[in-house]
Amino acid sequence: MSLLEQLKDEMKNAMRAKDKIRLGAIRMALSAVKQAEIDNKVETTDDSIIAVLTKMVKQRKESIAMFTDGGREDMAAQEAEEVKALEFFLPQPLSNEEVEALIAQAIASTGASSMADMGKVMGLLKPQLQGRADLGQASGKVRSALNS
Repeated sequence: MSLLEQLKDEMKNAMRAKDKIRLGAIRMALSAVKQAEIDNKVETTDDSIIAVLTKMVKQRKESIAMFTDGGREDMAAQEAEEVKALEFFLPQPLSNEEVEALIAQAIASTGASSMADMGKVMGLLKPQLQGRADLGQASGKVRSALNS
């Protein structure tokens, strides 16, 4: 079953369960996927859906931090519920050790030896880490590995 079909099925389940927060999060995800499809003028794939969902989760986590700082615990709790609903569709996150192993493997396979080769390494890593690890943190780890 494709990720798009899974999203639609879970939307129906959320409607039946009258889970308004989960339903709203899934509807926003489907809308964002459709918008990405229109903007890029291509058929959506599971990888593109994962990219959209990852972006949405990141935005929600930033919102949680802002709401918490602003004393709006009710809004932060709602955003946290949406994050939980969206993360259900993402692949299992990689552990720190797994990310470091993938980085070492990518550096070895590309023969990278300096910062000039960082683009090659990240180009190889991005499809493997998309939706499973923070690409910003992975980039920092690659940078430190290439500098040492």
